[in-house]
Amino acid sequence: MSTNTNTNTNTNTNTNSALGYDVFVADPLPMAGPGPLPNGEPRNFQPIAVTLIHGTRDAVLVDPPLTLDQAQAVGDWVEVSGKRLTHIVVTHGHGDHWFTAGVLAERFGAQVVATAGSIAQMHNNVYAREVLWDVLWPGQIPPSPVTAVAAPGNRLTLEGHDLNIVDVGHADSDDSAVVHVPDLDLVVAGDVIYNGVHVYLAESADGDFGPWRKAIDTVAALTPRHIVASHQNKSLDDDAARLFAETRRYLDDAEAALATHDTPEAFFQALLDRYPDRVGPTVLWVSSRALYLAREGGDPVQNLVAAWRQ
Repeated sequence: MSTNTNTNTNTNTNTNSALGYDVFVADPLPMAGPGPLPNGEPRNFQPIAVTLIHGTRDAVLVDPPLTLDQAQAVGDWVEVSGKRLTHIVVTHGHGDHWFTAGVLAERFGAQVVATAGSIAQMHNNVYAREVLWDVLWPGQIPPSPVTAVAAPGNRLTLEGHDLNIVDVGHADSDDSAVVHVPDLDLVVAGDVIYNGVHVYLAESADGDFGPWRKAIDTVAALTPRHIVASHQNKSLDDDAARLFAETRRYLDDAEAALATHDTPEAFFQALLDRYPDRVGPTVLWVSSRALYLAREGGDPVQNLVAAWRQ
């Protein structure tokens, strides 16, 4: 496994504090399972971004990664920072953003926190490990008991600065949240906002992106200047205005393609043609499969598993 660090450090200019953030981006992981995508590319997952919000002494980690090897690399990165890790925040239930939380919490003596809704979704993803996560990445994911607790008022304090965990509802999954750091003009957006990678649409299988647009509006109302997307092309910046516009446009284009095309293959190709520079076509293919399986009826959970595994 290859990992790279994409470092974005911002100093709070409103005070004398050394508040800032850094981002670790783990490269896409190969996935077990069927052969190449319809366009011939191998099946690889998306880059995973982990954010370290830090002050002079202490730090908070947001969205720990998926595999044990990734957790080792992230832990070493945190250790090199010299900061004392006090908390690990999970923005939503997808396992690629928390299955290694326990490993990192034990290494650093940190507490894992999330919203009540995200904690419920974390339990659902534990149940899905046997049929999904461990099939796609066999032997790579550590034991993942849910140890997260809700922070009082969904708020943490880092050396006197508020870190607000804000519920936004459905985005690429139910019960999503973001972390707002007002003194950095920063939102760590989890999977509510994407940055230069294909957007995971599979859990909006009815094709209704209205709730997701509302979630984006909730984040926009926080007026950040910087957004860290937990899936991102590491060569791109964190400009909030660009990311709002691009994520909204992707949803609009996906909605239009759904109305135009009758097969997952045609939908997949249409979005590839529209966004040739976006990373992570495997997620686009999974989304395509899930959206069109939903049109045929059947159990939504079984459709989602089939979209990933076939």
